[in-house]
Amino acid sequence: MMKIAAFAALVGSAAAFAPAQTGKASTALNAFESELGAQPPLGFFDPLGLLDDADQERFDRLRYVEIKHGRIAQLAFLGQITTRGGIHLSGDIDYSGHSFDSYPNGLAALFGDDAIPGFGLGQILALIGGLELGIMKDSANGAAPGDFPGDLRNGWDFGWDKLSDQSKLSKRGIELNNGRAAMMGILGLMVHEQLGSNMPIIGQL
Repeated sequence: MMKIAAFAALVGSAAAFAPAQTGKASTALNAFESELGAQPPLGFFDPLGLLDDADQERFDRLRYVEIKHGRIAQLAFLGQITTRGGIHLSGDIDYSGHSFDSYPNGLAALFGDDAIPGFGLGQILALIGGLELGIMKDSANGAAPGDFPGDLRNGWDFGWDKLSDQSKLSKRGIELNNGRAAMMGILGLMVHEQLGSNMPIIGQL
């Protein structure tokens, strides 16, 4: 089942490299070609036509989703290479004496005979839900609108307002590109894990 899911994800990602449609897509190109993220070498890249006849609100929504997925993917990718490098939390994961490093890495930690118990997975999902609803809130969840899509400061500054406009755009572009790379990276690791590949540095998946 996991191999089928990984294959489907790979096919879905390959669709992103399909030839772009012409016609109505030119309207979106004119509207959003100057937005952050439309940069060399691809420029404005929307091969699936998600922004055909879209307004600014839809663009901001899709940009927020892209940034959010990119942030999650960066954490996931770093988690993969960290644990596969032999670095785990010390101590036990439960009162039965099971240590953190006694569980497998990657998808095997969630699915399979040696996966963490369902109650442990439930705690992880509860933590994610708490962060989503209580801390990492956006305007859709009751927070004041941020300065840009993905701005989850919620009133905290963290030194952001002291930066120049050019520095802000640069840092936002860096995050966007790192998130895009991480989404492809974690997808590649998931696929190769199901294929049983032996990769440089990471080793046997």
